[in-house]
Amino acid sequence: MTIKTSRRDFVKKSSLGILAASIAPSVLNQLGTDKRLRTAHIGVGNMGSEDLRDISSHPLVDVVALCDVDSNYLIAAKVLHPQAKTYSDYRIMLNEMADGIDAVIVSTPDHTHAPASLMAMNMNKPVYCQKPLTHYVSEARAMNKLAQEKGLVTQMGIQVHSFYDYKLATLLIQSGIIGKVHTVRAWSPKNWGYDGAIPEGEDTVPETLDWNLWLGTSPKRPYKKGYYHPGNWRKLVDYGCGTLGDMGVHIFDTPYNALALDVPMTIRNECRPPNGYGYPEKNTVTYEFPGTKYTAETLKWIWYDGPGTPEMHEDLMLPGSNKMAKNDGGSEQSMEDKMSLDAKTAGEGELPEQGAMFIGEKGRLLLPHFMQLPKKIVNGEYVDISEEIAMIEKVHNMGKPIRDYASEGPKHYHQFVDACLGKAECSAPFSYAARLTETILLGVIAGRFPNKTLHWSSATAKFKEEEANAFLDTQYREF
Repeated sequence: MTIKTSRRDFVKKSSLGILAASIAPSVLNQLGTDKRLRTAHIGVGNMGSEDLRDISSHPLVDVVALCDVDSNYLIAAKVLHPQAKTYSDYRIMLNEMADGIDAVIVSTPDHTHAPASLMAMNMNKPVYCQKPLTHYVSEARAMNKLAQEKGLVTQMGIQVHSFYDYKLATLLIQSGIIGKVHTVRAWSPKNWGYDGAIPEGEDTVPETLDWNLWLGTSPKRPYKKGYYHPGNWRKLVDYGCGTLGDMGVHIFDTPYNALALDVPMTIRNECRPPNGYGYPEKNTVTYEFPGTKYTAETLKWIWYDGPGTPEMHEDLMLPGSNKMAKNDGGSEQSMEDKMSLDAKTAGEGELPEQGAMFIGEKGRLLLPHFMQLPKKIVNGEYVDISEEIAMIEKVHNMGKPIRDYASEGPKHYHQFVDACLGKAECSAPFSYAARLTETILLGVIAGRFPNKTLHWSSATAKFKEEEANAFLDTQYREF
């Protein structure tokens, strides 16, 4: 792994003068049952507001600091937490409040995940970071390494990881319900891509937005209304990771976890040629993974995203149908709306709008995304697995599914808080999240080389194709 000097310098400068005064990780990780957790939140708009809401809903949390580059979001968060100090620059916040913070929540656009998290971790602070964990492969490895060295509590924000249906599917697969798995097909019709022209000129930056701080370590670029903040940054290569980095992390999570996968050996992305600005609006990414005890000798994984996906394939044919549901996708929806829509589109003969299909030696297992039970298919017919489900529920003390996102959503956040207080362990620590994110990012990089198979070495953290290695890292901008 190559970490450029500028990034090392950035992290070093950001935490200068603080490390000696920081609380030891062993103390932070076991604050004790009579202690409370003081949290600082970097990014409090959109998903950041949900993170703030669910972290602060824990009865032992005190929100002591809020940070956002958009003053509108900061004002709204301050109303809910009037005792918290407010900042526009996370570096100033962490430096000024080093002794008054126990844990840091990072809910920024992807390009700021690693810079903010690494600074906090260098100060020995546990970190909850939104998905995907990082924007670059080298950052994911660096964050995992630092978390391990310091023994920090960490969690990636994939809240459905803690939901009943995903735990159930993991246990079903690992019980051998469809035998060894040789293929996974996963899909989302969302469109976090941009095939248009690069915008010209610049617009006046809103008074409420600090554009320099929003850009952070990314290259300097003129502001254009509607292209970056607040909602479209996921589409653009300098800031987001496309649909694969958004929905892919959620939908990959359960198969990746259930099959105990590591990073892939080869990656190929069928998409339009790169334009250097936006991600392709449609991608078909094929991975080959080394085998595990739950898979065949190797595992093939095909990801589809963009309007109209997935493509017709016999692996995806459902009982009672000679066609598959097509969805236009691309719209931004809340988790609650998404759950309702998926329930409507997951009839007996059509695929759910988003999901994954495991194909094994003894049948297939369909896992809709999300809050729906997995379904087993053998010889073109659904198979009743209620007895298997009942047994797993009993053995693993799972209880029954609760189809309410409002009550289920906070579980993943509370798990992090409890882990910081020494009462639990995180289920998506950076040791897991970094590998999952690396896998996702390798597919994103493959989009720079359409229809070309890239060969990845986990041991060296490099591609065999030297030209692809340029996209594993970046030169941080001083800001």
